[in-house]
This record gives sequence, C-alpha cells and structure tokens, in this order.
Amino acid sequence: MKRLKRLGTIIVSLTLIGIGSIFTINYHIKAYANPYVKNINELPNADAILVLGAYVYPDGRVSDMLRDRLETSLEAYREEKAPKVIVSGDHGRQDYDEVNTMKQYLLNQNLKNENVFMDHAGFSTYESLSRAKEIFKINKLIIVTQDYHLSRAVYIARKMGIEAYGIAADKMSYGDMKKYKIREILARNKDFINANILKSRPTYLGDAIPITADGRLTNDK
Repeated sequence: MKRLKRLGTIIVSLTLIGIGSIFTINYHIKAYANPYVKNINELPNADAILVLGAYVYPDGRVSDMLRDRLETSLEAYREEKAPKVIVSGDHGRQDYDEVNTMKQYLLNQNLKNENVFMDHAGFSTYESLSRAKEIFKINKLIIVTQDYHLSRAVYIARKMGIEAYGIAADKMSYGDMKKYKIREILARNKDFINANILKSRPTYLGDAIPITADGRLTNDK
C-alpha cells in the first residue's frame, strides 16, 4: 500500500513538473520574442520579408489567414522595408501547392517576378526558418504571420542566428482560434527543444540561392 502511495505521489509530482515546464517554456518564448515584434513603422530594413504559408483551397483561393499575411507583406514591401519577399510553404505534393499560389497573389499586385522567392519545402515554421538561413542566406529578416504564431517564429529565427523581426498579420477575427492557440502551446515546446537541443535539419536542403540573386531561380513552372 505504501509503495502504491509513493508511486502515486511520484506520478502526480512528475505530471505537475511537466505541466509547469510547458507553461514556463511558453512564457519564455513569448517574453523573448516580444521586443522584436513591431508595427510597420517601427520595422527596421531587412534582407527580405518572409511570408509563412497557410491553407490554400483546391480552386486556388487563399485562406483568410494567408490572404492577410500576403497583404501585410505587401504593405511592408511598399514601405521599402526589404527588397525581396520569400513565400514559404507546403509544396510536397503535385496536388497541393501553397507557394505558387502565394507568389501569383503577389505578382497580381504588381510585385516583380525576380523579387519574389519561393521556398517549396517550408513544411513547418522551423523548416521555413532553417531554409531561410541555409538556402537563401538571410542575415536580417522580417517575418509575417498571425500574432498567435509570431513569437515562436521570431524565437526560432533568432536562435538560428538570424536578426529577425515580426509583424502581425491579424486583419480580422479567424475561426478555430481556440484550437490554433492550444496547438501553438505544444508547438512552442517542440520547437524550443528543436532550437536549443536537437538542432534538427530540415527535410530538404539543396543548393544555395542567395536572396541577392533572382527570385525566378525558384520558379518551377
């Protein structure tokens, strides 16, 4: 009976420590990144603006979240905060292509083809930032995504040695935000381990295409 009681105490203690660690890491990431999240007027100039991907519909329409990220990147670009834009997302299947859809959206807004780079293997936030550093040779970066996601992206980038700043793309209320925020708590913990301990490599790397080059080098169509 005493053994069972001791075992129960250990299990409860470990559970409380685990829960405490999860929330401590979340607080740490948000506190670390917060000074680098700016409004558009406060953003410093950078090598590029990175738009993190989100869902695109089968008919080629962008989701509300992705549209707002793209529109925010356009605002920063037109304010001459960076000369190039990187669109990073999932293009791992022939029947699903975030990055060409994102690039076409920007081209329709009169951005020059050569100034928009596509990262076809941005399968996660961590991989998008790793590839920004390794493939596009980014030193200073403006990251565009929604506020709930921004602190993790800025944190990862800075842990990789990129001088990163974030701008929130929230232009409306989005559905399922409660689900996204809960999932983000777990994602922050996973990427804290990735950035500080595992230092994982992206699924794909490949030849470098410096951001000083021509964005058309990333075209596949």
